[in-house]
Amino acid sequence: MSLDASRIEPRPERLTAHEARQRLEHARSTRITQLQALKESGQADDQLMSAQQDAIARVLKEIDEAFARIDAGTYGACLGCGKPVPGERLEILPYTRYCVACQRRAAA
Repeated sequence: MSLDASRIEPRPERLTAHEARQRLEHARSTRITQLQALKESGQADDQLMSAQQDAIARVLKEIDEAFARIDAGTYGACLGCGKPVPGERLEILPYTRYCVACQRRAAA
C-alpha cells in the first residue's frame, strides 16, 4: 500500500495569528476548567492540589503572555535565540516561548 503524496496537504511552517489565537483560547479554556475542578474538589489545603493549582496558574500566565506576543507581532519567535519556533511545536504547545534547544537550556 503506498501513500498518495498528492492527497497530502502541505502544512504551513508557522501558525497564522488566527490559528494561534484559537489554540491559545482552547488552552486557556482547558486550564480554567481544570482550575475550577480542583477548587471544587474541596481539597485546596492538600499540598499536591496546591502545587497543581500553582502550575495551572503559571500556564495561564504563559498563555496571556503569548497573546501579548501575537499583538506585538513577535509570536512564534524564540525568546532565547530569536529563530522561529517550529510550527509543530507551536501546534502542540501554542504558548511556548522557546524552541526546543533554548527550552532545554532554560530548564537546566
